[in-house]
Amino acid sequence: MVESFGQQALVHIFVNLVFLVITWWALTSFKFDLFVKDPDGPKAKALVILLTIAIAHLVSSFFLDYLNWSTMLRYLF
Repeated sequence: MVESFGQQALVHIFVNLVFLVITWWALTSFKFDLFVKDPDGPKAKALVILLTIAIAHLVSSFFLDYLNWSTMLRYLF
């Protein structure tokens, strides 16, 4: 039982990191200079970091919820 908690935590950490990298990679192609005054400034970089974390959290939460729900389907029948 405790071992499955450790495995689940490891999966959550891995999935969060993977989606963080994917989101960062996807946001690098976005032109932020159209929306911010100084795209190379610290405020713009902080905005990119916060957007990356927020989007990655949403996507990884969806993926992990979907994974959890699909594994619980075996208890349906």
